[in-house]
Amino acid sequence: MFYIKIEGKPKDKNTIQICSEVDRKVERKIQTKTRNQDFWSDGFFFVEEISAEEITIGAFLNCIDGLKAKLNKYLVSLGISLSNIQYEEITFRDIDFMIGESEYNNFIRKINLYNSLGLSSINYRNNRLFKEEILDDSEKQTIYKRAEELYIRNTLIPELDRIYGGKNIKRITGHPVHYIIESDDDDIKESTSKIVLQALYDNYRISNKRVSLYEIEADRGYRLNNEMEELESLYKTSSGGAIVITFRCEEEVEGSKASGVRDSIEKLSNLMNKYSNDVLTIYCFPKECTKIKGWFFEYLGNVSIIELKEEFISAEDAKKVLSTKAKAYHVRPDKQLLGQIKPDSSYLLRDLDTDFHEWFRGKLKRSIYPLYQCIESVTKKKVDESPKGSAYDDLEKMIGLTEAKKVINQALDYYKAQKLFRDKGINQDAPSMHMVFTGNPGTAKTTVARLFTDIMKDNGVLSTGKLVEVGRQDLVGKYVGWTAPTVKARFEDAKGGVLFIDEAYSLVDDRDGLYGDEAINTIVQEMENRRDEVIVIFAGYPDKMEAFLDKNPGLRSRIAFQVSFEDYDVEELCKIAEVIADKKGMHFTEDAIDRLRECFSIAINEPDFGNGRYVRNVIERARMAQSSRLLTKEIDNITREDILTFTAEDIELPKKKANNIVRMGFCG
Repeated sequence: MFYIKIEGKPKDKNTIQICSEVDRKVERKIQTKTRNQDFWSDGFFFVEEISAEEITIGAFLNCIDGLKAKLNKYLVSLGISLSNIQYEEITFRDIDFMIGESEYNNFIRKINLYNSLGLSSINYRNNRLFKEEILDDSEKQTIYKRAEELYIRNTLIPELDRIYGGKNIKRITGHPVHYIIESDDDDIKESTSKIVLQALYDNYRISNKRVSLYEIEADRGYRLNNEMEELESLYKTSSGGAIVITFRCEEEVEGSKASGVRDSIEKLSNLMNKYSNDVLTIYCFPKECTKIKGWFFEYLGNVSIIELKEEFISAEDAKKVLSTKAKAYHVRPDKQLLGQIKPDSSYLLRDLDTDFHEWFRGKLKRSIYPLYQCIESVTKKKVDESPKGSAYDDLEKMIGLTEAKKVINQALDYYKAQKLFRDKGINQDAPSMHMVFTGNPGTAKTTVARLFTDIMKDNGVLSTGKLVEVGRQDLVGKYVGWTAPTVKARFEDAKGGVLFIDEAYSLVDDRDGLYGDEAINTIVQEMENRRDEVIVIFAGYPDKMEAFLDKNPGLRSRIAFQVSFEDYDVEELCKIAEVIADKKGMHFTEDAIDRLRECFSIAINEPDFGNGRYVRNVIERARMAQSSRLLTKEIDNITREDILTFTAEDIELPKKKANNIVRMGFCG
């Protein structure tokens, strides 16, 4: 479909008078003519604006042939004649704007028009669904010259020879081939697609200068599934033209993502097959995307594909590229720049571009503006920067927790490193950050989860820093069909933050196939689908968590870190007690510390020992015992120091549980 903008000047006095006095009668005539047009035979025309100086008209056409005759027929029906008529092919966005102006001027109803033309599904979403370009006119000599400059020329030039070497057929009869462009460089993909399309247009292989651009993140296949109806409308309205579909994928998709992507590719391939004679499709892939490309070949059937691949360049050519870049910036290439090139190696243009810009930034500070040598780069500052936020300080002050602190510091270092790698042109997908916290009661699992969430937010890793704490009752529905939506809702609540599932083993039911299994299966699916949005932390007792991880085969593989929270020893428990007391403005005497050691030495041998919780209980009982002790004194003799001090007398020792030994024999 062609979108045409037409501008002209009123030709005679009658037309000028009509234009000068656009009364209700003229409006009704334009509206009536607009509603009663036969679109398929003559195209569809509408008036956007009308004045004594200029008239602007929009047109939808299935075929550009006979445009002047079709326009003249429309103008005669309106009783208008124009001179100095200018025609311009425009994008959908431009024609959409013209229709809006026409509706504002009471000439047309936008929704009625789009419904009749089959455009309603892409009308309100065109800015998000696709972008558009209008091809520039270009001659054969210019097209070849630009192709020679690209490091994809070994496959591109032979295809240009085929395009220009064919019969000069001016009536479009279909597309013998479609295209795949493989490169990691966005400029190469864009330039190559434009060169191919300009050559095809120059040889009447496509008749439409409008090109639709659609991007797909390969690990977000569900989006493509949701937009299939709109994509089909896009194909319908691109007849005679081209669609360029760019795939964004840093690495091959695996697991549950792969099945969703594969399903989307099958649907997209069927769509392309359906319109392959009317619409030219160009697919753009990164170089390392073989699995997804293979799926396309599997589903495309009898469609013929020309592959245009970015090639590696020799060391000699690599030096020429770097030297040319340096000259473009008016600096001389030096040994540091060219010395990076090894004689027997091959290079990609993208890598050379990254190396050059890193060298050039250093060159500016070393030679051209030496006074700035002492200024550190943002990346170096970021790498040297200590973790931010009070939550990180609070974690560092906590007693013990060596492994938990190590994991959190590793996570922060990883994201710092990614910043450094991106600056060097190396993009890596973020690994899964899902975790399992195992430990006995009172070992600070929940506290660390809360601090971890705040630390990740303070340091820019998580967007919201929201912690959603849930248990079985928050995830398992009461009735059939409720559990999966409930789990998905909790993941949505935790978007940009952490979903903390306490006592996760409680989801394991006595029998297979119950609601707990459904909850676990849905959790595994959402962990994969939302790996960039939500970090899941499972928490529970060590022995029971093993049974939980074995319940679903995909669960353990999606967990990056298993953090063990060890029981505290006696000295650590004493330090925890001192920290708790200090927060309350209190302290222990030396005798009280010795008494605490004795207390904890007994307690840690009990099977239900509560670690940090037990310490808090000891402090609370000590406060009550202190109150009773102080009230035995004369009120006037009680000092502030007395009130803020715990003594050995305030510490209650736990009762040792007696061994129930049954003696057998005779007693005298």
